Amino acid sequence: MRTRIDMFSSAKSDALLPWVEKYRPKEIKDIVGNEETVSRLESISMDGNLPNIIISGPPGTGKTTSILCLAQQLLGPNYKEAVYELNASDDRTLDVVRDKIKTFAQTKVTLPPGRHKIIILDEADSMTSGAQQALRRIMEIYSSTTRFALACNQSSKIIEPIQSRCAVLRYTRLTDAQVLKRLREVIEAEKVPYTDDGLEALIFTAEGDMRQALNNLQSTFTGFEMVSGDNVFRHCADGRFEDAFKNTKDLWDKGYSSMDIISTFFKVAKTLDMPEYQKLEFIKEIGFTNLRITQGVNSLLQLSALLSRLCLITYQMKK
Repeated sequence: MRTRIDMFSSAKSDALLPWVEKYRPKEIKDIVGNEETVSRLESISMDGNLPNIIISGPPGTGKTTSILCLAQQLLGPNYKEAVYELNASDDRTLDVVRDKIKTFAQTKVTLPPGRHKIIILDEADSMTSGAQQALRRIMEIYSSTTRFALACNQSSKIIEPIQSRCAVLRYTRLTDAQVLKRLREVIEAEKVPYTDDGLEALIFTAEGDMRQALNNLQSTFTGFEMVSGDNVFRHCADGRFEDAFKNTKDLWDKGYSSMDIISTFFKVAKTLDMPEYQKLEFIKEIGFTNLRITQGVNSLLQLSALLSRLCLITYQMKK
């Protein structure tokens, strides 16, 4: 008999696969938290009447996962040819909307009666105003064949003409109990040794963000201590750039996004035992880098530049 956690797992057995992907829910009923909103999605999946939707809420609460599950349950075997997913933080220009999105909307796909193609836009609130205006027009023209599902952190950054054409669903941060329950399931499946204090630390640093919790759990298990940023900051505080970069690159190579890494940096920096001035300077530099990442400049080079600035701060304090 398959266990509950087996149903969450992907078929891939690659040990380097991020657990946040390996244990991503495949069905709406397996999504953690936000029960009232999730129940609305289940109703949509059962009656098949999908409107354009916007799901807004904090990072790591299951917005994109919910949309993917809904699309899978609505389209079944037609999923691959009838779903187009676009990360709007990477592709958010007017040209992309006119070319990629419009081209897919025009593509003919044979679907059962009452079903539509689905275009998924992740981080849609980072799209430019011009791109959103073009998207609004495409939503009007292809309303008979295509539905749009937008995930965003702040729905207020989506222009009103798009909001008025969508059902807006809101997610909130997950509770500690909800995060703990999923962590225990993954711990059991991966046979991860743990202590209660360790679990409490993971939940504290996650702050209701399931993605952050699972990433920190995996980095703990693979040798980066309780929080993945800890070794990085220890090296930066000593001015050892090469060691700090090696740890950061290891995380990057394992598949962690720049946003996941920088979020952990910020949470760890607040708890570091170092002079107050140095800590404030660290947090300031992390904040500037976080801003650049949210604007789409999210390469390993950007993280490397941050590490060099942190090491420089340490060097200047020692002079």
